[in-house]
Amino acid sequence: MCSLGKRGRVFILTLTGDGEHRLSPDVIASVRDALARAKSESAAAGGRGFALVTTAEGRFFSNGFDLAWARSGGSASTARIRLQSMVSLFQPLVADLLSLPMPTIAAVTGHAAAAGFMLAICHDYVEMRGDRGILYMSELDVGMPFPPYFLKLMRSKISDPKVLREIVLEGKKIGASEATAKGIIDRAHGSALETVEAAVRRAEELAAKNWVGEVYGSIRRGALPEVRAAVGLPEETDEERQNLLAASKL
Repeated sequence: MCSLGKRGRVFILTLTGDGEHRLSPDVIASVRDALARAKSESAAAGGRGFALVTTAEGRFFSNGFDLAWARSGGSASTARIRLQSMVSLFQPLVADLLSLPMPTIAAVTGHAAAAGFMLAICHDYVEMRGDRGILYMSELDVGMPFPPYFLKLMRSKISDPKVLREIVLEGKKIGASEATAKGIIDRAHGSALETVEAAVRRAEELAAKNWVGEVYGSIRRGALPEVRAAVGLPEETDEERQNLLAASKL
């Protein structure tokens, strides 16, 4: 599951325990609940000047959907139904992060594979542990097609088509140094602790700018229109933008 802590004006969402942090329906629900609490608490405190860091305990950031749970249903058809349910449940989590009214930073302290990789790049910034851990899209190797919103998220976040080809059509496993050089993540760090501390420092710097959270979320959604549409978020209307402008008290 996960916990939600706070350091000053920085929320810290942690996937807890020493396991692989597989994204089962219960884990997805737990993360969504934590994001909703961060959104609610920030709004109650004025709605500006906050940031979120997402990290994990143990060797894994997240190893993707809970395939063991999917296969435990007793038949291939049940496994497919359960897998599709996780694909469907994860989509609104992506929408939550896209809409969250504050900057977001992923502190990737271990392996991030498949949906775990997607969870990382849903964030605005990615800090990653350099001494251990890989980024890896396993779908090609295990014979699973990509959900369309996965591909749109990757196309929006990974600008180099050759790098995208390596990830989705070669199933390449990429360490932090290479991921930094290829523009997949922002920075690599020497250890898990250094990664989290770097993410928190970045979050504190961003929170200190005291931006209006709803304006930040609006701009993020507008900057990623393909992802916004793919996860079912409506396009913002002129009236909604005018309301945000009025609320900013310019």
